[in-house]
Amino acid sequence: MALNVTAQIVWAGDIPDSPGGLAEKLGALAKSGANLEFVIARRRPEEPGRGVVFISPVKGKAAEDAATSSGLSKAMDVPTLRVEGPDQPGIGQCMLRAIADLGINLRGVSAAAIGGKFVTYIGFYRADEASRAAQALRDLDVGKPRKSASKAQKAAGKAPTKTKKAKRRR
Repeated sequence: MALNVTAQIVWAGDIPDSPGGLAEKLGALAKSGANLEFVIARRRPEEPGRGVVFISPVKGKAAEDAATSSGLSKAMDVPTLRVEGPDQPGIGQCMLRAIADLGINLRGVSAAAIGGKFVTYIGFYRADEASRAAQALRDLDVGKPRKSASKAQKAAGKAPTKTKKAKRRR
């Protein structure tokens, strides 16, 4: 099974490192109808009192206008790939090894897995490196998605077992 690899435009901007700093930025986007899939924020240790947020996707004129008026801009200096596929042990290492074997150093990685799938955002220093990495990731054969225990049991014609509570002795 091939990974779904796409170039992704990430928006970024400064936020105050204080309560509500991130909520304010996200609130403006929510009012515009933006449906964000990726949000990562962190402090800027080199600039006390400040942080940075990265978001994606920002689709449509209303969302773009809200992002711009909130002080966010397209992070064109961080070519980014969005990689999605079936979650399985070692998939992250496999992807990152394929990129490392090309001699490419990464600018950043963020990943999450839920419901048998993973999504990873990988930031690069240069667009040509992102392009080479995208091809290497598309060439990986990652196998079939894992089934949860209950789905596997249903497929085998067995009902999932329920855990019995132990009786308390008095």
